[in-house]
Amino acid sequence: MLHHTLLAGLLALPLIACQSKGEARPSPAAARPWVTLFDGGDLAANFRGFRSEKVPSSWVVKDGCLVHLKSAGDGRMVGGDLVTRESWCSFEFELEWRVTPGGNSGIFYRASEDTTNIWENAPEMQILDDAAHNDGKDRLTSAGADYALYPAPLGAAKPAGQWNHARIVADGNHVQYFLNGVKTADFIRLSDDWKDRVSRSKFAKMPRYATNTCGHIGLQDHGDEVWFRNIRVRSLD
Repeated sequence: MLHHTLLAGLLALPLIACQSKGEARPSPAAARPWVTLFDGGDLAANFRGFRSEKVPSSWVVKDGCLVHLKSAGDGRMVGGDLVTRESWCSFEFELEWRVTPGGNSGIFYRASEDTTNIWENAPEMQILDDAAHNDGKDRLTSAGADYALYPAPLGAAKPAGQWNHARIVADGNHVQYFLNGVKTADFIRLSDDWKDRVSRSKFAKMPRYATNTCGHIGLQDHGDEVWFRNIRVRSLD
């Protein structure tokens, strides 16, 4: 059964110009087949804006990739975070990302839409150009970190302009992040350690933070140009 599950996952990846095969990575044996969230074409099929039924105009399809355009600041472009139309509970999620110099973004998960901003309730795996962005000076806010709570090790991220592979495994309260094959975070939500870190962070003032057991997966609009490809997810339930 494992062989058939893995084969189904590989076949789920479309062959488009912006995508690459990448290396095989270990996955939980009980996982269901992969679901491709973006096939290089119809963005609106699986995504919409946070607290909106429309895709913000700052998100476009370019060369088979999902791209967030850098804000021009002239009001002609409507920005906002992007979320999946479906919700996920225990899951494995992966994508590839690349940023322009100084770029900043993030991957949210188990997000709800009962707060003004997505980061008020959803945890975030940081996406960043560590070398050029100020957040890269602190491991708690560097690429691969569980933003503001669990620091990422130095050297996991590739330079701006190069593709990075990100993977999140959220199995109940046990959450792990991987960046380019390096484990960058490993924690238990609601553990004493986790509660202590939250209490000493900005999230202490946000009662909805990380309280959802299921929710949307989101991509952050931080005003910078960011490219995504090979976006897929599978349930662990």
